[in-house]
Amino acid sequence: MSRALALLAEPPLDPSGDEARSLLGRELLHPEYHERNVLERLLDWLDRLLGGTIDAAADAPPLSTFLAIAAFLALGLALAWLVSRARRAPRAAIGPGPVVADRTLTAAQLRAAAQHALAAGRPADALVDGFRALTVRQVERGRLDDRPGATAHEVAVALAAAYPDLGARVEGSATRFDAVLYGGRPATPEQAVEVLALDDALSGVRR
Repeated sequence: MSRALALLAEPPLDPSGDEARSLLGRELLHPEYHERNVLERLLDWLDRLLGGTIDAAADAPPLSTFLAIAAFLALGLALAWLVSRARRAPRAAIGPGPVVADRTLTAAQLRAAAQHALAAGRPADALVDGFRALTVRQVERGRLDDRPGATAHEVAVALAAAYPDLGARVEGSATRFDAVLYGGRPATPEQAVEVLALDDALSGVRR
């Protein structure tokens, strides 16, 4: 609230292009812009800046008005660029999450969902649900510890140790799972079929 009052108390701004970019950079350094409603706060600040620019332009000569508008447009473009980068940066910083999101689903239900997705032409969904199915199936059979937050890599390490002959296939499927679900990569039908075949292979191993 104190920052908002301070901003409102400041005189109207009439920045040049370089000054506008500098103002935006300094404004984005404030900690409140790293909170959940960052876009709303940026828009509020931009609205206040626009109001000050318009008020100043009303009493300014035509050239100053033109320069103020040009500076504001440059500021808007810079803001759009920064927001687009801010949206991409968190995704790159966040590592892969857990394999199983909904722990109420059984292995059979996940396998059915994977097969349905594959038949419907959605290999990415089929691959993700297929890997989840094989993970839950191994937990159900007591061959894998029930760890709610386990990642695909952790599942692969555990299964590769338990099934050395299938270790390379498990690790490959886990890598593709992360790439598709958390990396936004596409999947081919062949890759989805391989995960389902791996589920069958793991299920058929006697211990």
